[in-house]
Amino acid sequence: MDTPPGAAGSPTQPGPAPLRSWDVDGAVSERSPTELALQVMNLMEQGVLVWSADGYCELHNSRVFQMLELTADDLRIGTRRADFRERSVGRGEMRADELAAAEVLVKAHQPYAFDRLLPSGRVVLTTGRPSRGGGYVVTFTDVTEARRAAHELNRAREVAEQAEIRTREILAQERARQNEARLLAQLDEWLQSCKSLEELFRVVSRFMAKLLPGSKGELYIYSNSRDVLDGMCNWNTRDLHQGIAADSCWALRRGRAYEYRVDGLCFMCDHVDGHKHQVDVIEYICVPIVAHGDTVGLLHVRFDHLGVDSARIDDAGQFAMRCGEHISMAVANAKLRDELRDQSIRDPLTGLYNRRYFMDAIRREIAISERRDSCFGLISFDVDKFKTFNDNHGHDAGDMVLRAIGAKMEEVLNAGEIACRFGGEEFVVLVPAANLAETTALAERLRDAISLTQVRYVDGLLPRVTISCGVAAFPDSGRHSADLLRHADEALYRAKEAGRNCVMVG
Repeated sequence: MDTPPGAAGSPTQPGPAPLRSWDVDGAVSERSPTELALQVMNLMEQGVLVWSADGYCELHNSRVFQMLELTADDLRIGTRRADFRERSVGRGEMRADELAAAEVLVKAHQPYAFDRLLPSGRVVLTTGRPSRGGGYVVTFTDVTEARRAAHELNRAREVAEQAEIRTREILAQERARQNEARLLAQLDEWLQSCKSLEELFRVVSRFMAKLLPGSKGELYIYSNSRDVLDGMCNWNTRDLHQGIAADSCWALRRGRAYEYRVDGLCFMCDHVDGHKHQVDVIEYICVPIVAHGDTVGLLHVRFDHLGVDSARIDDAGQFAMRCGEHISMAVANAKLRDELRDQSIRDPLTGLYNRRYFMDAIRREIAISERRDSCFGLISFDVDKFKTFNDNHGHDAGDMVLRAIGAKMEEVLNAGEIACRFGGEEFVVLVPAANLAETTALAERLRDAISLTQVRYVDGLLPRVTISCGVAAFPDSGRHSADLLRHADEALYRAKEAGRNCVMVG
């Protein structure tokens, strides 16, 4: 089998470095980005296949085999797109003219879509969307029932005039489903494009008001402590709670979507009853937001303005549940992206930013200061005689000292400063919009606060912790990151020579 160099899963090339993630029970596991992406893809009802820019299979989920009635010999990582499509034509799944039309669109890097007729008689909608890197993401959706319904509509028109009314009703239903699918596709596209949860919540507010006109709703997400759900966004209502208890919702108690009807055998959730609405609540639905098997939030949708039209309420309720499923997947992806990004820019011991993040931050700050003709400060410090903590008390004691310093830095630095662990016992602080004198004063406050910190280890207190600081400022100490770091380090060495536990200016 021809496998392109560097293709995912290539036996001759190592995969991407594994990333650390945390399971629900707190256990640490090592997963590669490809494994994490595949885990998310395997939750989808559609078959998904990713082609590289040069036409090789980079990734696919397990659903694609069931959707296309294939075996492992028909498709694997490294399979060529040309071979895959030739076999599809040979099996009669697609016509040669459809293949030619799709190839034209692929060369133009345009989206394409066509139906596959499988040997079993099932019809699968094949939709290809170009990706940024030049490749394609292809989804396979079973549309057998939709195509069969459309065929029956045509037959009904030809059979008799009496079927016309029913045909129009079915056509309207089909159009409604297609419209829902189109709206959900648009929602998915926006949700998956969000860079953060904050953006995702704004998209949810805007889209839900249009997807479910006449509805009111709120989205809640569990706080880090897991004891309350925080209100994140809402639409067509001001009833968003700042926080609600998990046991105030029947959906969260029962672990599945919960529908309330005023004339049904059901009970109103406490978080709904607590709103004291100005109108009677006729019907609402609560949908748990589930990410990777863990409930992370709640979607609450109310239908005050749909009156007593039970058919419209049923349709809206079902559509609301489908929206909740799509939002769940987007929240899972956003949380995963946030976790991975946090792992890449944070020091795991102290929780401060790491060296990589700091170098990016100082380059950005230099560009901003040059553009605005402003200044900023830099503090470099390390722990005095840190080696003695490790030698006399063990490395665990040294780690306790570093964590205590990180906590004290977060306590003292609260005005937009960027605190980083540069490496070992070395720390740096970027102080935006500060001159040399202001940066020196901040370094003195930080040195004094750390010198007063008592670090408890096992059953006693560790010796007093002190730091030596070097201070530099842009542009007085230099206009490049290397110059600023060098001046700060030189000042730090002078502080060491001056007896430690002091601040020197570079």
